[in-house]
Amino acid sequence: MPYPWMDAYFLSRPCTRKDYQQDWQATRYFLDDKMYAMVGGDKYGKPIVTLKCDPVFAEILRSQYPDIIPAYYMNKHHWNSLYLDGCVPDSVLRDMIDMAHRLVWENLSAKTKTKLMTEIEMTE
Repeated sequence: MPYPWMDAYFLSRPCTRKDYQQDWQATRYFLDDKMYAMVGGDKYGKPIVTLKCDPVFAEILRSQYPDIIPAYYMNKHHWNSLYLDGCVPDSVLRDMIDMAHRLVWENLSAKTKTKLMTEIEMTE
């Protein structure tokens, strides 16, 4: 995979947890029970990462990079997919991961944020 750092970067985002969805053959990344990214394949098995995205920024990215497309399997307005064998710079993918994480974090309740932060502190 051309982004060997990607899993570690996802897991370095605060309060992130991951699982593997066997039926979809996809690794998913969550904040609480809210998914913000999924690594799997398109309908042809071509490797992709699908990320939550601001709708305006999603359109900008799609116009700049042919390897960023409306999301597979998700709402195409709020999610983008990026072909992992494409030519998107690492810095752009990092920014997309950060945005996806931030968008979900900002919509969590204060109670949920506190719970997640407390869980992290207890494991340190």
